Amino acid sequence: MVRHDPAPLTKNTDIPMAAKVITDSEASTAALEGKICAVIGFGSQGHAHALNLKESGMQVIVGLYPGSKSRASAAERGLEVLDTAEAVKKADVIMVAVPDTVIPKVYEADIAPHLTPGKTLLFSHGFAVHFKTITAPTNVNVIMVAPKGPGHLVRRQYLEGKGVPTLIAVHNDASGNAKEIALAWAKGIGGTRGGVFETDFKEETETDLFGEQCVLCGGASALVKAGFEVLVEAGYQPEMAYFECLHELKLIVDLMFESGIAGMRFSISETAEYGDVTVGPKIITEDVKNAMRKQLKAIQDGDFAREWTAEYNAGQPNFNRIRKEQAAHPIEETGKHLRGLMSWIKQRDLSGSQASYE
Repeated sequence: MVRHDPAPLTKNTDIPMAAKVITDSEASTAALEGKICAVIGFGSQGHAHALNLKESGMQVIVGLYPGSKSRASAAERGLEVLDTAEAVKKADVIMVAVPDTVIPKVYEADIAPHLTPGKTLLFSHGFAVHFKTITAPTNVNVIMVAPKGPGHLVRRQYLEGKGVPTLIAVHNDASGNAKEIALAWAKGIGGTRGGVFETDFKEETETDLFGEQCVLCGGASALVKAGFEVLVEAGYQPEMAYFECLHELKLIVDLMFESGIAGMRFSISETAEYGDVTVGPKIITEDVKNAMRKQLKAIQDGDFAREWTAEYNAGQPNFNRIRKEQAAHPIEETGKHLRGLMSWIKQRDLSGSQASYE
């Protein structure tokens, strides 16, 4: 059972291990046999799901708008490409792999008119369903298969015989076997190799947004920049500040990824570990946790979803301004110079690469 009740943690025994892990040997792709799987969109998640399913023996088509730059890319990889509406008409299971803000427009124009009883709508994130930016009919399945990693990693690990841990959820079970379809899709993309965990649309959406905003992206990037600024303002060279606050972060995160926080502490010096355990709590204080709690409430209440939807619909003026300001931060220029000295680091210029609907 998914646990949503608030409960402060005081010691290790307070953490319930409620999630059952579904492994590769416990899953089957039988629920997708004889079915046509459509992936709407061919971006990060879309391309990985389509290609992995195809190579797992599923019948896969890709739905894209007529002028999509991804049509040629999908076709070159041996996938049948159709206009979105035609793909929905033809398919039994339809994965909506377009950005959250684009889903309502695509859904209303090309998906909803062609949803007949018994079809399955599949999402890799619960935003649109949980915050009701779309409303699916009750005579179709609504499920989620959400790998806990970006699409390029889902694809790479599949090719290596591995798999990214994956969440599945059932929002509406019209056919009586919606869970089996979700699990079959998860197996087809390699998710069961890394383990599949059951959740629901509420838990996945709210925890995903919280993690992105408060820890993984928003929290981490703000902490890195703040540390860089403190050192530079104190007169230290920006290169030294970059190495200490950004470059070495990957080394620490890799250790945590492989062995947990305790494993990371085992691998660093005692001086570093003592500074970690005594100074860390002075930086990430109860005030910071209270700010996180406030943001979690804004996510749960739908305030963030409404704010982001309104910003997108207005043409993203504030978002574009903030992007421009953040890209001009001194840490970016310092990092660009230092990364240029390290030929083994793959250089990527991602400016202007944000596509609204691939």
